Amino acid sequence: MVKLTIDGKAVEVEENTTILDAARSVGIEIPTLCYLRELNEIGSCRVCVVEIDGIDQLVASCNNYVLDGMVVHTNSPKVREARKMNTELLLSMHDSRCTSCVRSGNCTLQSLANDLGIYNNDYGERNLHFTPWDKNHALIRDNKKCVMCHRCIQVCDKVQASHIWDVTSRASHAVINVSGGADFSTVDCTLCGQCITHCPTGALRERDDTEKVFSALGDPDVTVIAQIAPSVRTAWAEALGVDGDLPLERLVSALHEMGFDYVVNTDFSADLTIMEEGSELLGHLVGSQMGGYPLFTSCCPGWVRFVKAHYPELVDDVSTSKSPQQMFGAIVKSYYAEHLGLDPHKVFSVSIMPCVAKKAECSYPNMNDACGDPDVDVVLTVREVTRMIRAEHIDVSGIDDVAFDEPLGYGTGAGIIFGATGGVMEAALRTAHYLVTGNAPEDDMFDAVRGLKGWKEATFNLGGVDVRVAVVSGLANAKALCDAVVTGEVHYDFVEVMACPGGCVNGGGQPIHDGCELAGVRGQKLYGLDKVAKYRNSYENPQIKAVYADYLGEPLSERAEELLHTDQHAWTMPAERR
Repeated sequence: MVKLTIDGKAVEVEENTTILDAARSVGIEIPTLCYLRELNEIGSCRVCVVEIDGIDQLVASCNNYVLDGMVVHTNSPKVREARKMNTELLLSMHDSRCTSCVRSGNCTLQSLANDLGIYNNDYGERNLHFTPWDKNHALIRDNKKCVMCHRCIQVCDKVQASHIWDVTSRASHAVINVSGGADFSTVDCTLCGQCITHCPTGALRERDDTEKVFSALGDPDVTVIAQIAPSVRTAWAEALGVDGDLPLERLVSALHEMGFDYVVNTDFSADLTIMEEGSELLGHLVGSQMGGYPLFTSCCPGWVRFVKAHYPELVDDVSTSKSPQQMFGAIVKSYYAEHLGLDPHKVFSVSIMPCVAKKAECSYPNMNDACGDPDVDVVLTVREVTRMIRAEHIDVSGIDDVAFDEPLGYGTGAGIIFGATGGVMEAALRTAHYLVTGNAPEDDMFDAVRGLKGWKEATFNLGGVDVRVAVVSGLANAKALCDAVVTGEVHYDFVEVMACPGGCVNGGGQPIHDGCELAGVRGQKLYGLDKVAKYRNSYENPQIKAVYADYLGEPLSERAEELLHTDQHAWTMPAERR
């Protein structure tokens, strides 16, 4: 243990503790900007500097360690002057028009400037030339708002193994841009959005599609139908600053107040996905049990983009089942349109997702199986839909809960847990167990695939067959697993991959809380709802039974294949084009 004094407080911590962590352990907050624990501890922004008795120069607290007898001052006049000057220098290279920034009110740099009382910048503004960015991309970079913190580089490299961002040019001309100065459209970005959620400013954001939706809502000839993803329920209220949870039915109510004609539940199509993918798994087991590659889930478009770019030899073993979003889009413009007596060409299909990659997925040329139009017209992130709620001046605390519209408004507990890492695997195994044995699985018999560990594996007996499964989240973990599968180091029958660490609950379209990782908390909410659900298994969903009986026939039927499955080779990543 090391004893030191911080701002007059006696502190005792373990050796090899940073000054920053030592201060936080006794409730002393030191501001940071570039710091991300275990990912970006480079001290480049110099915002976290502190003064140490006996040392002339200030030191960064995020990557300097405590010493016995050390006396630290975290907010002395010298520290405050340096911190303010460093922040002003950052602002001199930053587009500070906060009123037109998507992160205004949720920007670490903005908060820091306010806390330091920076109301006039003596350093002025330095205009740098940046290559224009195509605003049609699902992910948008604005380098005028970049503070060179390197967070996007570190997250993309270390957590997502995609290596999209890097420092380009030199000295005073150095900027963070697409690696090698390439055009963004030519690189294999998965659009996971983790660089967005880890950026402390508005330098990275998703394309805003809210005006397209407002336009559709204002067209009397168009029927607007929204679907809401399972993990949205864990975060939408927090984005509005509401203390505690609000039921998803409150969001349904807010959407109806906005003018949405129908609001349906993506949990339903998560159950539909399980019926198709679970049936697909049983057929795939024949090959995997004989030494072939496992069946990989296809629910996560970020993962599908990654495997197509980096492991083309595995693409044929990625499930052909569409993601729940795209399945629902196809059902909305076929079965549901027929049920409501609507012309599918006049249906505007909106999905509310925790994901940025979904924006690209809905525009793939083969995602138009229902009527020839895109099955999903627009994807909104959670951040976008909450901006729409604010724009409409809807007070979510003052409206009643409204149920999802039927007959596509119900999802089982298995559908709910889709948003957490391991949830798709568990949901599929529950149904596969029933299809093989004819018996319902025992409660939580597949809970070995739960938890935030980046790579989990287990073996389950299904009707006398040992099924070897693995679950990974975060694309660096996916890369490690794929490498092991391809070289024969490991062998599985079924693998679930989610691009975002912890799953969709930590998706790139979720609300941003700088420095906080909330996948665990949000995931537990989903498992809690699963625990108390009336039906916990996808095959038990009465609405799923009805859609098969009335329209699809059975899983993997000709109509199911036409509407609910896809060709993973029908669109290309830049690597494939090269």
